[in-house]
Amino acid sequence: MTATIFALATAPGRSGVAVVRVSGPGAGSALTALSGRPLPEPRRATLATLRDPATGDALDDALVLRFTAPASFTGEDVVELHLHGGRAVVTGVIEALAALPGLRLAEPGEFTRRAFENGKLDLTEAEAVADLIDAETTAQRRQALRQMDGALGRLYDGWRDRLTRALAHIEADIDFADEDLPGGVADAVRPVVERLIAEIAAHLDDGGRGERLREGLHIAIVGAPNAGKSSLLNALARRDAAIVSARAGTTRDVIEVHLDLGGYPVVLADTAGLREAAADEVEEEGIRRARDRAARADVKVAVFDATALPDLDPATLALIDADTVVAVNKRDLSDSPLPLIGGQTPIPVSARSGAGLVDLEKCLAAFSAERLAVGGTPSLTRARHRAALEECRASLERALSAPLPELAAEDIRLASRALGRITGRVDVEDLLEIIFRDFCIGK
Repeated sequence: MTATIFALATAPGRSGVAVVRVSGPGAGSALTALSGRPLPEPRRATLATLRDPATGDALDDALVLRFTAPASFTGEDVVELHLHGGRAVVTGVIEALAALPGLRLAEPGEFTRRAFENGKLDLTEAEAVADLIDAETTAQRRQALRQMDGALGRLYDGWRDRLTRALAHIEADIDFADEDLPGGVADAVRPVVERLIAEIAAHLDDGGRGERLREGLHIAIVGAPNAGKSSLLNALARRDAAIVSARAGTTRDVIEVHLDLGGYPVVLADTAGLREAAADEVEEEGIRRARDRAARADVKVAVFDATALPDLDPATLALIDADTVVAVNKRDLSDSPLPLIGGQTPIPVSARSGAGLVDLEKCLAAFSAERLAVGGTPSLTRARHRAALEECRASLERALSAPLPELAAEDIRLASRALGRITGRVDVEDLLEIIFRDFCIGK
């Protein structure tokens, strides 16, 4: 980490303001080279004319900020250049920095990786930075901010501290077996381990709330051909995402749109119409995919045609369960009384006129809140967290049944290492490339 790195830290393209970040031992000298002035006071915004050191050409009148190590995001000397966001301005500054000795363009996620390696963030906080950048809904933003504040890392570090104390007691009992130590030292560890197993099990048994909140709740629209599923998708999305036709069987593949329902992220999928006799092998494959998506969805919207009542499509009816919202579409074409469908009171809607869409959205938002709302304890947010916690729990369960204290100590040590890998305290070098490679350049 001796190289000084730089990159555009804001989105590329034309904008009012663009920020170029420089981090490393040469950050201060790079600012001096561009401004031709002594370094400004740390953490004090200063106006400076930036020039190309090679030609002397003016590049921009910029607001510059300097942060000295270790009091910066990366823990190194950092300079931020707040430029006018024209492409020519940004390109000129980037090219001038690239020409300075000892500087190079940052790789994706390299600023945040340096923050981790300099002890400014643990891995859960670093992952939260990426989640916050990608957050599209209020709930996603709240979860990312909570994790970036260290709530998840503190929970795991607290568990690891308890395991470290338990391990110290067992090893003391092993190493000083002939000494006059208080009796039952190893026995006193057992309830500690049992409590930890229960707490970890409860943390894992969260229905995947944190992971679902990051990725979005999957909702599948299912129903017979020509029930108006594609029209309903377009109406909920407020745009023409799916082709609509009066001809049955138009939808052959799964079409997805991403929505914000009540602050929660949702992936809404339109599927092929369900019927026994497909017109050709392409529609048959579409029906297979529709059934597969319905089986994997968190919530289903079963759509029935109001003009076909009281007849109910049996294939759609068979999919109704506790995770299904029943909607009767084309209500503007029929005012006949609606029966209970699958034991539920259906929501009457009209994709054409918009009637009933607010009620359907409220119902789906309630489903989303029920499945994604985060409680008092921070939720785990990634598959690697879950895998490490499963490994930790398995090691602790082995420790309880170990025939020798030496074996119990080793299992507790393995459990502690599994927790440490989540926050980056131990044995994580092989994970770093995976974690940081999906970051954008400049972060």
